[in-house]
Amino acid sequence: MLKKEPAVFLENASVRYRSPIEPYVSFKKFIIHLAKQQVKMEDIMALNAVSLAVEYGETFGIIGRNGAGKSTLLKLVSRVLAPSNGKVITNGIVAPLLELGAGFNFELTGKENIFLYGSLLGHPHKEIKAHFSEIIDFAQINGYIDAPLRTYSNGMIARLGFAVATSWSPDILILDEILAVGDEEFREKCFSRIESFRSTGSTILLVTHDLKTILSECDRAVWLDKGAIQKIGLVQTVTDAYQESMNRMGENGVGG
Repeated sequence: MLKKEPAVFLENASVRYRSPIEPYVSFKKFIIHLAKQQVKMEDIMALNAVSLAVEYGETFGIIGRNGAGKSTLLKLVSRVLAPSNGKVITNGIVAPLLELGAGFNFELTGKENIFLYGSLLGHPHKEIKAHFSEIIDFAQINGYIDAPLRTYSNGMIARLGFAVATSWSPDILILDEILAVGDEEFREKCFSRIESFRSTGSTILLVTHDLKTILSECDRAVWLDKGAIQKIGLVQTVTDAYQESMNRMGENGVGG
């Protein structure tokens, strides 16, 4: 019997940025120096030769300090970024919830943004209309649905984004710190919905600084630092290694 392909597969995936070595106080000054070929650049590796596989139905945690490459990894899987080198393969429909408000237009109303974001996720207008009432009920924004998104609180925006992205059962759900915003009651609703997806075989990639959430929700985890994998495997093993590293850095007076 042939082994089933993983839901998410990365092979030596790297993301390289070119950045000026010297800071520039204005964009105009940067352009002038660039035209004169006076700008010295360096390569920044946001992600460096990352190889991993996430199986169907797995809830996979991604941990690390700020700037470790966690969000870059999710953007690769979401096809927001293309790798500079290596290979990224996803098998199934991806529903990404990246930074707060991604996929929204803040000048449009909540109602208009439901149709905008739903269409960006690949759902036809007729389907979005059928899910509309359920979305606003789950997001708890009934009284604000005709107000511009710029008038919403961060919690309301997070609730609306989560409600739209998860109104359909995705093959691969990507969550980047989105559950850090909002009250405890809504977090419980989110985890309940995530649990229902897990029971039906959805694959979930979760980035959070909350190690308790990683331990309670994830099957496996990866620890990233400076764009490279430090450890990958069982959740307890990975979080213990990460915590030990952070404790050592604290003892040495190094902040994260």
